[in-house]
Amino acid sequence: MKIRVYYEDTDTGGVVYHSNYLNFCERARSEEFFKKGISPILKEGHFIARKLEVDYFASAKLGDELLVKTNLLQINGASFKLLQEIYKGSKKLFEMKITLVHISFEGKAQKISKKTKELILVLFDT
Repeated sequence: MKIRVYYEDTDTGGVVYHSNYLNFCERARSEEFFKKGISPILKEGHFIARKLEVDYFASAKLGDELLVKTNLLQINGASFKLLQEIYKGSKKLFEMKITLVHISFEGKAQKISKKTKELILVLFDT
């Protein structure tokens, strides 16, 4: 997914504020659902972040066009893990491994249904 860096994404020096890389990755994950005409909030529940591992390699700046790449690393009973990378051209700026847990609307972890696992594979297994 392509993202343009706007003034609101930066500090006073025009450099992307560190937490906005997480926002860019969230938008890219959500966009995969929206492109299929569905919401990330599913009938049986939704996903929340459980664990993040992040590395910052270089800074993005105001006006930059970025590419967020998302790939499935692993899927388990109640969670899945993604690798998300942000590039400016061919230069990698940021990398995150995120574990997402499937929870019910009552907030309890629950097994991912077969149908939802199939959806995750379609959305993120590139």
